[in-house]
Amino acid sequence: MKGRAITYTAEELDWIAERRTWSRDALHRAFVGQFGRLDVSRINLNSLCKRKGWMTGRTGCFAKGQTPANKGKPCAEGRGGRHPNARRTQFVKGAKPHTWRGAGHERIDAKDGYVILIVDEPNPWTGAATRPVHKHRWLWEKANGPIPEGKCLKCLDGDKTNTDPSNWALIDRGVLPHLNGGRHKKRLAFDEAAPELKPVLMTAAKLKHAVHQRRKSRTEGSVT
Repeated sequence: MKGRAITYTAEELDWIAERRTWSRDALHRAFVGQFGRLDVSRINLNSLCKRKGWMTGRTGCFAKGQTPANKGKPCAEGRGGRHPNARRTQFVKGAKPHTWRGAGHERIDAKDGYVILIVDEPNPWTGAATRPVHKHRWLWEKANGPIPEGKCLKCLDGDKTNTDPSNWALIDRGVLPHLNGGRHKKRLAFDEAAPELKPVLMTAAKLKHAVHQRRKSRTEGSVT
């Protein structure tokens, strides 16, 4: 009973200790049948064994190399994985999940607005058969070859979804800061300028970068 200590005789304790490796259900049924202890529930008996450290020796986990008892045995028809409700949500052999994205799939990157394309090329990081690429860069390199070190591509019309190679100019990475505008800068941002002004801004940015590089090389030369 709750709130009342349950006592056991020495004979009962010895009997339980000898059979401590039994499952708790089997041990409880046998104990009640042997001693008529209807006041002892399975929970009471389990608590006693825990206090005494009488464990079954079973962890509930499969040991390495152990073969499951149901290995190779099909589930009964209408039960488990063969139940009609389960079958409705099972994949058909050869079918692909709705999240699968194969070669040719495109999406817009929510962070920077570039078009991401899945191409039929091995992924060097995951080993997958396909890999994601920036579509504008992938198309540009197909037409013009690899982008050299220190260079990058700049969208000319401001529409990043226009991935035609002619819409992307190869420039020094150092030119990019000169194309930026913003609230605290007096110059007009390249991306916000009218189409007729963009070539002028691009030329000015390249000149500023060239001047900066010239001054930098002179300073480094005088120091050495």
